[in-house]
Amino acid sequence: MDAVRLIVTSRRALAGSEGAPEILTEVWQAQALAQAIGSRLAVFGPPELRGEALGLTELAGRGCGVLEVPDLAEGDLRAAQLTELGDARQSLMHLDSLLGEVGIALVGMASAADDETTYWQCMEAIDAADESRDRVREMLRRLADREGLPAAG
Repeated sequence: MDAVRLIVTSRRALAGSEGAPEILTEVWQAQALAQAIGSRLAVFGPPELRGEALGLTELAGRGCGVLEVPDLAEGDLRAAQLTELGDARQSLMHLDSLLGEVGIALVGMASAADDETTYWQCMEAIDAADESRDRVREMLRRLADREGLPAAG
C-alpha cells in the first residue's frame, strides 16, 4: 500500500481512538510508519533527503521504543504494509500532519494521566514525535528548495 494511504488510515484511526490503550496503540503505529517511511526514503528517496531520512528512522524508532509494543493481530501493523512511497513531497506533507496529531493526542493523554509513569512515557513520546516532525519538515524544505517551491508548514 502506498504511504499516503497508510498515513490517512493512521490519522483516521488516531482520531477515532477512545481511551489510553487505543490512543497509545495508534501513536505506536504512527511512529512505526514514520520509521518505515524514513527507512524507505533513506534507501530509495532523493539523495538530498537521505541524511534526514536516516534521522527520521532513528527518531521514530525511539518513539516506538518509549511505548509498550501493542498486541496487534497479524496483518494489522501498517508499517509492514508499506509497499511504495509515491510522491515524496505528498508523503512527507501527510506524515507531518500525522506526527502533529500524534503530539496533540499525547499532550491530551499526559494532561489526564493518573500516574507518573504514563505521564513521563507520554512526555518522551511527545519529544520523539516532535523531533521526528522536525526531520520531516527539514526534508520538505529541502524538496521545496530543489523544486523551487515554497516550503510547507
